[in-house]
Amino acid sequence: MIWFKNYTIDDLQKFIPNTILEHIGIEITELTDNSVSGKMPVDRRTIQPAGILHGGSSVVLAESLGSIASVLVINQEKHNAVGLEINANHVRPVSKGFVYGTATPIHIGGKTHIWEIKIVNEQGKLVCISRLTMALLPK
Repeated sequence: MIWFKNYTIDDLQKFIPNTILEHIGIEITELTDNSVSGKMPVDRRTIQPAGILHGGSSVVLAESLGSIASVLVINQEKHNAVGLEINANHVRPVSKGFVYGTATPIHIGGKTHIWEIKIVNEQGKLVCISRLTMALLPK
């Protein structure tokens, strides 16, 4: 297990109220020994004018899952984890339902973390793949 302490899925709910996650309907759905997963609706809040999932919405889901994962790895009394860089490749469009993302570590260091976030549609097909670099800053 890579987490700083034994978190539960209920512990992760504190990241949602009064944030963009709440605003666009992102839910945290699973916490494993080395990943954080969530889902996001494809609806009026997350689509672009063409009626398909907005790439920025996918990036919000990716950065949210990776950021939460980084926070779970660190001692939050001593450090903050902040986004340093994110990229995303949008593979296929989605026009309804939900998309599901999972953040897994590529690198967990003392000053940076790198996360891979895969977002899939309801059929399990890749929609977006993203890489997020987080900087760890002393408080």
